[in-house]
Formats: sequence, structure tokens, C-alpha cells
Amino acid sequence: MNEPRIIRPDPNDPTRPKRGLHEDDLASLPTVFRSDLLADHVILISGGGSGMGKAMAFLAARLGATVIICGRTEEKLERTRDAIAEKVGREIHFYPTNIRDPDAVEAMIADASDRFGGIDTLVNNAGGQFPQDAIDFSRKGWNAVIDTNLNGTWWMMQEAAQRWRKDGRKGHVINIVANVERGMPQAAHTCAARAGVIYLSKTVATEWAPHGIRVNCIGPGVIETEGFAVYPEEALQRFHKANPMKKRGNAWDVAEQVMYLASPAADFINGDLIIIDGGQAQWGVVWPGGMPDYFDEGGAA
Repeated sequence: MNEPRIIRPDPNDPTRPKRGLHEDDLASLPTVFRSDLLADHVILISGGGSGMGKAMAFLAARLGATVIICGRTEEKLERTRDAIAEKVGREIHFYPTNIRDPDAVEAMIADASDRFGGIDTLVNNAGGQFPQDAIDFSRKGWNAVIDTNLNGTWWMMQEAAQRWRKDGRKGHVINIVANVERGMPQAAHTCAARAGVIYLSKTVATEWAPHGIRVNCIGPGVIETEGFAVYPEEALQRFHKANPMKKRGNAWDVAEQVMYLASPAADFINGDLIIIDGGQAQWGVVWPGGMPDYFDEGGAA
């Protein structure tokens, strides 16, 4: 009997290299946008305590937005809030929230809407997955990824939309998904969830247009963040080979696209999926658990 392959390292291993952008970079990297682009704009970012969400929070604060972040780990949210206050000189706000819990989502959206006079843009960035061959998924592992990446995103979308409809105000949802066009070997659970979000978004972008609500998606490719901790080093060594530019993106690449969609410049974009992957869709496969010998053709992407 074949034993399941163990391809997940310990993400808390202190010997592993630290990855992602430093807070000093997030506070100082150049941006194409003017500093008051999002003044008077309220933006709620889930998963805002780390990775891409943290980069979005930094940039939105730099552009003058009222920034709200949420996530499951209060300590991460506090650290991001304090870092932005120290390095950007702006106060942001946070809610410790598990987006899998629709009652918690309802309470957060209601409180944030009342406290800040409404939400203009919701960024559904929270999510997570782990590398594993699909044949070996446990029921618990499958459900955890689907519940966060699909159901949690939906609770956030629906609650925000209902509040916008109730208040008679426009709103915009930006869902962070993935490049699922060619499938995602060793990440079938998140591929299923993200594909669901993409076509859910395209559907409600039409349904909700009469309410002045737009819905769009961004599909990042290989974006280097601290989230790389769940992948084995042998897999990371070839991540950049999965796109024709042969490099990894970073969280700033995604954050700037989010701010563009949140800005008035994108007011006529609705129901779309914007891919940020260096051309990966035309080139290769990431193999987050490491390329199996069966597929190794001596340098093929």
C-alpha cells in the first residue's frame, strides 16, 4: 500500500530563511500613486496582519485611506497597526475575526460600517492552503481550506453587499484568488475554492450592479511572502522557473494593483479577473510540494 507523501515542513522552524518584504520596504517603496489618492476612502482588508494583506494596509495608509484590517491572530494585527503608526505615521484599525464564522463577520461589518461611516472597498485577502497530493487530503484538511477560501470569502462579500444595499451606497469587492486556469497540482483544494470565488464574483458582479456594487478578482502567481514557510525548500528553489520572466513577484506587486482597483481610475471595471503572475499561465506549473520525478524532464518548467 502506498503511504501518503509528507511534503509539508514545519512553518515555525527557526532555521528556515525569512521571506517577504520588510516593514521598512513597505513604508518606503516607490508607488505610482499620489499620496492622497484614497483620502476619504474606507478600505477593509482581511488577512491584513501579514503577507500581501499587510502590504495592502501599508500602501492604503500611505495613500490616505481609512484602513481596517481583520484576521484570526490579534498579535499579528497589533504588530501591523503599530508598524504603520511608527513608519507611516497613520493610525489604522483592526478586528480579530475568523471569517469562517458568519455571525462574527456580520458583527464586524456592522460595527465597522457604523463606526467609520460605511466601507467603500472590501478586500478579501484572507486564505490559506498547504501543499499535498489531492489523493491524500484528509476530510479535515479539505474542509479547512474550502471553508476559509470559499465560504469565508462569501460571508464577507454577502454581508458587505447587504449592508451597502441597506444603506443605499455604492461598494466594491476585490477578491484575492489564484491563477487556476490550468489547474494547481498539489493545491487542488485551494484551486477548487478559488475557482468557485472567481465564478461567484463574475455572477454577482451582474446581480449586484443595480445596487452600485462592483466585484473583481486578482489572481497572483508566485508572490514571495512569509507564507512560503509552508512549502519545502526544494520546491521553492524552482518557483521562479514557473514563469517566463523567471522571477518571483512580491506583495507590493499585488498591493499596487489593489489600490488601482480601489481608485476612481477603475470605476468601469466589473466582473473581471486580473492575473499578476509574470506570464505563468503561458509557461509552467509551480509544484508547491516539489516536482514529482514522473514529471521531471530535465529542466522543463
